[in-house]
Amino acid sequence: MRAEVGKMKVRAEGSIHDSRFTIHALKAFCLTPFALCLLASTPTLAQTKVVAETPAAGIAMYQGADRTQRLVDGAKKEGTLAIYTSATTGDMGAVTAAFEKKVGIKVNVWRAGSEAILQRAVTEARARRHEVDIFETNGPELEALHREQLLQEVKSPYLADLMPQAVTPHREWIATRLNIFVAAYNTNLVRKEDLPKAWRDLLDPKWKGKLGIEAYDHDWFSGVIGELGDPGLKLFREIVAANGISVRKGHTLLSNLVVSGEVPLALTVYHYRAEHLKAEGAPIDWFVLPPAVARPNGVAMARRAQRPHAAVLFFDFMLSDAQEILLKRSFTPTSTRLAGALKNVPPLKLVDSKVILDEGEKWTRLYDEIIIKHAR
Repeated sequence: MRAEVGKMKVRAEGSIHDSRFTIHALKAFCLTPFALCLLASTPTLAQTKVVAETPAAGIAMYQGADRTQRLVDGAKKEGTLAIYTSATTGDMGAVTAAFEKKVGIKVNVWRAGSEAILQRAVTEARARRHEVDIFETNGPELEALHREQLLQEVKSPYLADLMPQAVTPHREWIATRLNIFVAAYNTNLVRKEDLPKAWRDLLDPKWKGKLGIEAYDHDWFSGVIGELGDPGLKLFREIVAANGISVRKGHTLLSNLVVSGEVPLALTVYHYRAEHLKAEGAPIDWFVLPPAVARPNGVAMARRAQRPHAAVLFFDFMLSDAQEILLKRSFTPTSTRLAGALKNVPPLKLVDSKVILDEGEKWTRLYDEIIIKHAR
């Protein structure tokens, strides 16, 4: 991807490669004749009826000693599994290939952006078409599916292996991997001893024309300002006014521009990407200006899964075997059993998916007003 693609000041939304929940994209969907505002202007499924327990629930909640054998036997009879995911073809392909080899059933994957997954799931549920068994996507969209009562809790023995923040209170979706936001710098252009130790240090004139940020990180912004409070809003206005900031679309692009030197210091790079480039010998390193904010991606079982045994097995797999696969692919898994998964990472503040759903417009507006509109 060429660097000039990221030189933008106007938000563009709706890409299937976008890993963020966008309130505007959801509203745009609601304005289409087909959608008829399924999500915004009609009651949720939870509001229109009391959701009865499904046959899948008994399978998902079973905890007997023969649980695994029951699931394997049932999955082999079902023969297939349907997954809706926003993960890349390569990343999900590595996971599903290992699962197919272990269990011996065929996995059918539909890949799209997280917003499209949410839209399709709600549309199908209203049409009483139950095609999906597993959702694998971003936290806010999974939380929206929970609110629509389209998810099923799974009593998995592997939940105990995860960091506490990975387990949602309702347990209907579970964080399996994290995108941790860090600041990254070009080691040829910025000396380690000159790095800022606090956000206020970015007011120093030496950072003029050297700062970069990703275009859609309003959820990161909500986490940072949640810690700094209202003075944080004033501080960011002052930083942008004093030294400017370059806005780029895409975390991969932003990381590559740090390596090239076009952006000497980027404020919102994914930890795993910086580590990967560093390991390849690129002139990049990373550090954290507290708080260390992380965006969760997770897995959930569909409430009306038509292949419930296979669905529960895959849910278990994502919390166990797949965690090592994700780690090898440079992701940050949520399992505490993997040595090195969270090496050198400070205490994390996970993006609150409920806040992004309920206050997404507010944080998008603030991010645009304070940062995007004044980008240089």
